[in-house]
Amino acid sequence: MLRDIDSSAILAVTDIGRARQFYTNILGLEQTKDNINVLTFRTGTTALVVYVSEFAGTNKANAVVWGVGDQFDDIIADLQAKGLAFEHYDMMERRGDIHVAGSFKAVWFKDPDGNLLHINNM
Repeated sequence: MLRDIDSSAILAVTDIGRARQFYTNILGLEQTKDNINVLTFRTGTTALVVYVSEFAGTNKANAVVWGVGDQFDDIIADLQAKGLAFEHYDMMERRGDIHVAGSFKAVWFKDPDGNLLHINNM
């Protein structure tokens, strides 16, 4: 029933202006809609919807993941150059900010409201 229909990630934030700055200037997403307290960004062929909610940042698990393949190193270097802080976990080997397990590489970081975002090389 839903297998042929695109889905979107949706994130709660407390400050829509601060979210707009983070998702456009730091992550480089293209904003496609602005409905006062709801922003929509293009990310690949899907959308990331950001909306104002008092419950922003309360999810303790991954909220959004990007599998970027062989662009991983360049994207991470760009985010580091922009001063983005990465999370560090003890669940696997770490080389600097990058978690490594065999050929798998990953980073985790939070948006200004504490939503946990993830990039990997898959």
